[in-house]
Amino acid sequence: MCVVCFVRALVHVFKIYLTAHYTYNFRGWPVAFRWDDVRAAGGGSHGALTCAAAAAGVWLLRGAALGEDGPARPPRGARNQAQCLLRQIRELPGQLASYALAHSLGRWLVYPGSMFLMTRALLPLLQQGQERLVERYQGRRAKLVACDGNEIDTMFMDRRQKPGSHGRGRHLVICCEGNAGFYEMGCLAAPLEAGYSVLGWNHPGFGSSTGAPFPQHDANAMDVVVKYALHRLHFPPAHVVVYGWSIGGFTATWATMTYPELGALVLDATFDDLVPLALKVMPHSWKGLVVRTVREHFNLNVAEQLCLYPGPVLLLRRTQDEVVSTSGPLRPLPAGDLEGNRGNELLLRLLQHRYPAVMACEGRAVVTRWLRAGGQAQEAAFCARHRVDDERCLALLRSYRARREQEQGAEDAWGPHGLAFPWLVGQDLSPRRRRQLALFLARKHLKNVEATHCCPLEPEEFQLPWRLEPVPLQ
Repeated sequence: MCVVCFVRALVHVFKIYLTAHYTYNFRGWPVAFRWDDVRAAGGGSHGALTCAAAAAGVWLLRGAALGEDGPARPPRGARNQAQCLLRQIRELPGQLASYALAHSLGRWLVYPGSMFLMTRALLPLLQQGQERLVERYQGRRAKLVACDGNEIDTMFMDRRQKPGSHGRGRHLVICCEGNAGFYEMGCLAAPLEAGYSVLGWNHPGFGSSTGAPFPQHDANAMDVVVKYALHRLHFPPAHVVVYGWSIGGFTATWATMTYPELGALVLDATFDDLVPLALKVMPHSWKGLVVRTVREHFNLNVAEQLCLYPGPVLLLRRTQDEVVSTSGPLRPLPAGDLEGNRGNELLLRLLQHRYPAVMACEGRAVVTRWLRAGGQAQEAAFCARHRVDDERCLALLRSYRARREQEQGAEDAWGPHGLAFPWLVGQDLSPRRRRQLALFLARKHLKNVEATHCCPLEPEEFQLPWRLEPVPLQ
C-alpha cells in the first residue's frame, strides 16, 4: 500500500514539474523540427528554402494587393532617374509614418494577443489549457524553428490509433488561431472534441512562440508547421485539413495556396481583406495612412490566397458577427443583419473565380440576395422559390467534369483535387438555370452559424467541406 501511495505521489509531483517546465522553460526545450529538416532528409515535393532565401522568408502575394498591374519599367535616361529619386523623397515621410504606426499602435490593434500584459493576465488559463490537452487528450508539445529563426510552440493530439466510428482521427486538422487566440484555449476545441487529430500552434509573439506577429513571420511559422505535419507526423497531404478562425484565415489560406495538395480548407468567421475592417475602426482623416500601413505591413489578402487553392472549401459565417462586419460600429448585431459581413465577399470572390459563367450577372445577383437571408427558414424558402434541384445541379456538374476530362485527357485536366478551376460550366444555360446552380454552389460552400464572433464553435458545427464525388456505380 505504501508503494502505491509513493508511486501516486511521484506521478503527481512529476505532473506539477512537467507543467511548470512547459510554461516557464520553453526556450530550454530541444528543437523537435526545423524548417530545413525536409531538405536534410531529401524528401517532399516542397523542399525547404535555401539558406540564402531563408533570410527573406517564404513567398507572399504582394503585387496585386499593392496595386502593381505588372512589372515596373526600368528608368530611361537621367530625367527618369531624377523623377524616380524625387518620388522616393516625396514618399519617404509617408513611409516613415506608416512604419511607425505599424510597429506601435497598428501591431497591438491587429494582433492584441502578442501584448505582454495580455499574456501575463492569461497565464493561469494558458497553463490550465496545457494541462487539459496533455492529461485528457495526451497532447504532445513540440518546438519548431521557422526559417526566420522564430521558435513556434505547437501541441499535437493524435487520434490515429483510435480514429472513431467515422475515421475522423485519421484526418489532421491544423488550427490557425485568431488575433487574440492561443492553442491552449482557442478554436482547436471544436475539431478536437469532434474526434479529429489536431495540431495547434501559436503565432510568433504569442504565448511561448518567439518573434513578432507580422504577416511574413506568420507565413514562415505556418510553413514549418505544415512541413512538420507532413514529414515528421507523417500525415498524407489528402488527410490534412487547415482550419482558420478570424485572422487565422490568412495563414490558413496561405498554407493551402502554397501546398495545394492539402486535403481541405475550413474558414470560420474570417474576412476577405483587412482594409475595410481597419477603416471602420480608425478615424476617417487617417484613411490614406491606414490603407498604406495595411498594404505595406499587414497585407492580409485572404480572398486572393483563397482563390489560388483548388481544393474543397467551407466558409462558416457567424450570423451575429460584430467583428468582421462593416455594417456599423463595433456592437452586437441584431439577428439577420448580415449584409456587411465580410464573409459574403469571400464567398462571392471564390465562386466568381471557380465558376465565372455561373456567377455572371444573374448568378451573382441571386447569391447576393441569398446572403441577406437571416436564418435557415428564410434560406430554405428562398431556394424553394427559385426551385433549386440538388440532383439536377449535381448531374450538371458531373457531366461537365466528365466532358472536360475526355476533351483534355486525364493528365492535363486533373490537378491535386481533380479538374482545375475555373470551370466554364453554365455558359449554355438559361438565366433561370444559372440562378439555380449559383444558389446550389453557394449553399455547398457557406454554412451559417448562429453565434457571435468570439463564441466557441460547437463540435457538431465543425465539418469537412463538400466535394463533388463521382457518380456512384450501380
